[in-house]
Amino acid sequence: MLINALIQALQEIKRNFFRSFLTTIGIIIGIASVVAMINIGKSASKHITGSISKLGSRNLFIIPGQSKGPGGRTQNSPLFTLNEIHVLKKSVYSIEAISPKVNAGILAIYKNKNYSTTLSGIENDYFKIENYKLKDGSFFIPDEIQSGKNVCIIGKTVFNKLSLTDDILGKTIRLNTFSCDVIGLLKPKGENTFGEDQDDVIFAPVKFVQRRFTGSNNLGVMIVKVKKDIPLKEAKEQIRVILRELRHIKKGKPDNFSIRDLQEILKTLDKITNILTLFLAAIASISLVVGGIGIMNIMLVSVTERTREIGVRMAVGATKEDILSQFLIESGVLSSIGGIIGIIFGIGITYIIDYFMHLDIIFNINIMIIAFIFSVFIGVIFGFIPARKAANLNPIDALRYE
Repeated sequence: MLINALIQALQEIKRNFFRSFLTTIGIIIGIASVVAMINIGKSASKHITGSISKLGSRNLFIIPGQSKGPGGRTQNSPLFTLNEIHVLKKSVYSIEAISPKVNAGILAIYKNKNYSTTLSGIENDYFKIENYKLKDGSFFIPDEIQSGKNVCIIGKTVFNKLSLTDDILGKTIRLNTFSCDVIGLLKPKGENTFGEDQDDVIFAPVKFVQRRFTGSNNLGVMIVKVKKDIPLKEAKEQIRVILRELRHIKKGKPDNFSIRDLQEILKTLDKITNILTLFLAAIASISLVVGGIGIMNIMLVSVTERTREIGVRMAVGATKEDILSQFLIESGVLSSIGGIIGIIFGIGITYIIDYFMHLDIIFNINIMIIAFIFSVFIGVIFGFIPARKAANLNPIDALRYE
């Protein structure tokens, strides 16, 4: 019985092939969108996670305040000082390198050229933490760091934008209205995971940036590189103990700072990408409902066209249940075909986007199975009204229908 019903359903679809294809477009688009969105979302998440891990799995970021939900921190948390950094460097044996970072947007000027960029106030350990290498010149000497001398080290992008030449070493450029002697040129690093140009920078001693550009001795972030043989958890606890002592935080009181590592950032980022992927997939699935309505409409038309056929079947002994199941099977087959085509299209879209984005594709088989089952479910649900209409026809009236 079931096999005969399936054969008849396929014959009916073949007989009205073009109409059947148009009917399934909504299902095809919905399934293809959901499959592609989730596959691409998972692939992108894996790609970003892998790229961020390469940035420095041994790095810690110390910021003022405690996190209170996404993007939130406790208010009135004191910022850091250079003294805290120097004490941590001397006191915590797990620290390989530590540096502050203070940013200021500036206009770099040389002769008739100017370029807007970022000036970062740092100490020499920052180059070790972020793996910057010198192409020419030298890093800061202790006296320059201590006094906050107006010297700077330039990235490749700034070098090109200002049309500088290799003989710029020892010469002066202007940062806003302040002069700065160029002592070093960096090797290019290119873009990071987030597409930011890591060569679009000028580095200067942190005291120079504080004195001339920020007007404050406070620091908003400390960046730490932990020694290879020390667990991050152990390093965090050592830093936490020293900072609590330096900040005179009494026992039982919460920290007024946070120590983060990339794994925590990755977990947060993974949650965000998962939420966005599901949100986009939910939007895409709306077209499944549209496709279901299309199936219901076309099945109602089919019932009207086949009224006399239904009457004949009832006259020779078909029950209401037989008619109902026949039309439900037809709508289910129609939507399942749309689901299969949609999955194929979804896989194709994933491959196309991967070609341009260079992702490592992850195909979620479970999602494809769920999407297919859902497409069949949509067909059966929206096919129920036409099927019930067909089953409730009066055989005599159906036979008289022209």
